[in-house]
Amino acid sequence: MLSPIVSVIVPTKNSSATLADCLESIKAQTYENIELIVVDNFSEDRTPKIALKYADKFFSRGPERSPQRNYGVKKSAGKYVVIIDSDMKLAPGVIQSAVSLMEKNTKLSGVIIPEESYGEGFWAQCKKLERSFYVGVHYMEASRFFNKKQYLSVGGYDESMISGEDWDLSQRMENLGKLGRVDEFIYHNEGKISLLKSIKKKFYYAEKFSHYRSVQSSAKNVAQQTSVIGRYKLFFSQPAKLFHNPVLGMGMLFMKTCEFGFGAAGYVKAKLRKV
Repeated sequence: MLSPIVSVIVPTKNSSATLADCLESIKAQTYENIELIVVDNFSEDRTPKIALKYADKFFSRGPERSPQRNYGVKKSAGKYVVIIDSDMKLAPGVIQSAVSLMEKNTKLSGVIIPEESYGEGFWAQCKKLERSFYVGVHYMEASRFFNKKQYLSVGGYDESMISGEDWDLSQRMENLGKLGRVDEFIYHNEGKISLLKSIKKKFYYAEKFSHYRSVQSSAKNVAQQTSVIGRYKLFFSQPAKLFHNPVLGMGMLFMKTCEFGFGAAGYVKAKLRKV
């Protein structure tokens, strides 16, 4: 019997620094029946040229990642779809494991692929340490591999949502069926992180977070996802890991404290703007 097609959707915008590694990791999958779709947001660098070297289908679409993702899924031929960002790489067995899991258990609507960060410099190492605490924590992880029909039945990504959209979709998919989980990783290239860049990013996304908090799908997990005390409890639940390298552990805690502070400021600013 022919293996089902898996469509891999990669939204891009000026992604030339990371895109080749991302697409190479897709082409290197042990699973063979893959359709690779790149949906570019009118890049001004070499992104389209790189994408055309690898992609089975290439489209131009904007204005944000969620519309790009949804458009790619609608143009796909796969029974299953997996959606990753252009700064991510897949471990070689990810798609094979996810397909096997979905084919064996028809009650699954999606599959969680754990994520590991990497990058340059001290703060990137702090981010890697932080993300390691979220592996296996159900309310912090989100599915990226979906049954296409079920994805379309829930409307895909909420295109009005800029922050929290991964959690939102994952939770809506979980309402249709269980979410499975594979052991292979997605590797997220954080690049060279600066502390200022990190907290500015948190401020921006926190400004956009109120929509996610207001939707019904978030009700189940949002309290845990946004609890500062809960996050510190999670970090301190594994003291050997947190302080294996004391400087790195303290740096990560300092970075998260800054991000929480600026995230709260961004959220309050957005609320006051609506008053």
